[in-house]
Amino acid sequence: MTVAESSPTAGTRESVPERPWRRAFAWLCFLAPFFYLTYGAANWLASLRPGVPSIVFGWEHAIPFLGWTIIPYWSINAFYGLSLFVCATQDELDTHGRRLLTAQVVAVICFILFPLRFTFTQPETDGLPGFLFVALTSFDQPFNQAPSLHIALLVILWVLYARHLPRWALYLLHPWFALVGVSVLTTYQHHFIDIPTGTLLGLFCLWLWPDRGPSPISVFALTRDPQRRRLAIRYAAGALVFAAAALLTGGACWWLFWPALALAFVAANYAIFGAAGFQKGADGRMSLAVRLLLAPYLASAWINSRIWTRNEPVQAAVDDGVAIGRIPSRGDSTAFASIVDLSAEMPALHAHDGWHAYPTLDLVAPSPSTLREAAATIERARENGAVLVCCALGYSRSASAVAAWLLITGRASSIQDAVERVRQVRPRIVLGEDALQAIEHAARGNP
Repeated sequence: MTVAESSPTAGTRESVPERPWRRAFAWLCFLAPFFYLTYGAANWLASLRPGVPSIVFGWEHAIPFLGWTIIPYWSINAFYGLSLFVCATQDELDTHGRRLLTAQVVAVICFILFPLRFTFTQPETDGLPGFLFVALTSFDQPFNQAPSLHIALLVILWVLYARHLPRWALYLLHPWFALVGVSVLTTYQHHFIDIPTGTLLGLFCLWLWPDRGPSPISVFALTRDPQRRRLAIRYAAGALVFAAAALLTGGACWWLFWPALALAFVAANYAIFGAAGFQKGADGRMSLAVRLLLAPYLASAWINSRIWTRNEPVQAAVDDGVAIGRIPSRGDSTAFASIVDLSAEMPALHAHDGWHAYPTLDLVAPSPSTLREAAATIERARENGAVLVCCALGYSRSASAVAAWLLITGRASSIQDAVERVRQVRPRIVLGEDALQAIEHAARGNP
C-alpha cells in the first residue's frame, strides 16, 4: 500500500477537480489579441467616416473631470485577465469565455455599423494619471462609444467575482467596481448613453450563456402554436408602442426603451425560446440577467396578479392537504411545506426549500408531460405537509395541474369531475379546450 493510498485525505484530494489553468491561459491568449485587433479596427474604420455623430445630454456638461479615476478605469484590464483563472471548472471557464467573446463581437459590430464620437476635451494631466492617459490614447480614439464595452465587461466580471470572493471581500469589490463604472464618465471616455447600452450588452451575454440550464441558442425554434404566435405579436406591438413613445418624446422618456425591450424580450420567448427564455430554475429563482432585463414586465406582472385576485382568498383548499392559488408572497408561502409553481414569468422572491417550479408560458396550456410531472410532485410533496399549487393568478395553469393530479391519482372519476372539483373552490378558473385536452392526455400518459 502506498502512502497516497493510506492517507485519509487522499480521496479528498482526488475528488477535487483541478482548476483548468491551461485552458484559461489558452482563452487569454485568444481573447487578448482579439480584443485589441477588433477594437482598434473599429476605431480606425470610424475615423475614416466623415461627420460621425454623437449623443450628449445637456446635463452631462456638468460632469467633472477627475484624472485620478483613470486608475480604476484601467484596473478592469487586470480584472479581465485574472478572471479567466478565477473560474473553478472548465464549464464555468468556457461560459465566462463565451460571455467575454460575445460582448466583444456584438460591441464591435455596433461600433462599425453605428459609430458615435465622444465630444468633450480632456484637460492635461500629469503624474501617474497622466501616464495612464497617454497609454490609453496610444490605441484608443474618441469613437467606439455605444454600447460601452467597458461597462459590458464590467457587468460580466462583477457577476463572476461576486460569486467567488468571500463575503468580507465583497465590501471592497462592490465599491471598487461601482467606481470603475463611474470612471467611464469622469475620465471623459464615454457619454451617458453608452452606460445603459453597455449594461444591456453585458446582461444579454449573461442571458445568452447562463450559469445553469441550457443556452437560449439550444432551444431556438420558431413556434408552430397559433396561441403563442398571437401573444408574441401582441407583446411585440406593445414594445413598438413604448419604443415609439421614447423616440417621439425624447429626454427622460428614453427610459421607456426599458419596458420596450422587456416586452420585445417576452415576445421573443413566446415566438422562439418558450418558457426556457425566462430562465426560471426548479427552485423558482430567475437568473440575474432576466430579473434586470425584464424588471418592468416582472413588476407589472406581479401587480397585475394582485389586482386580479384582490377580492378572493389567496389560496383555496382542494383535497388532502393540497391548495390552489396565486404565486405566494413570503408570508403566504410559510404556511406550506411545498409549493408547486407553474408560472414561467413570475420568480420566487425568496428562498423556499420546498419550491418546485415547472415553468409554463402564461395563457398557454401546459404540456401533458409537464402536467404529469407536476401531478407526481404534488403527490410526493403531500408526505411533507401542506402543498400549494400556484401560477400567476391561480386560474389556469395551476388549475390544470390540480385537475390532472385529481384525475391521475383517482381522486376524480372523470375530467369533468376533476375540473368541477377545482372550480368549486376557485370559481374563476379558466380552462380552454387545449387545457382540457392536455389534462386528458396527461391522465392517459399520452405525449
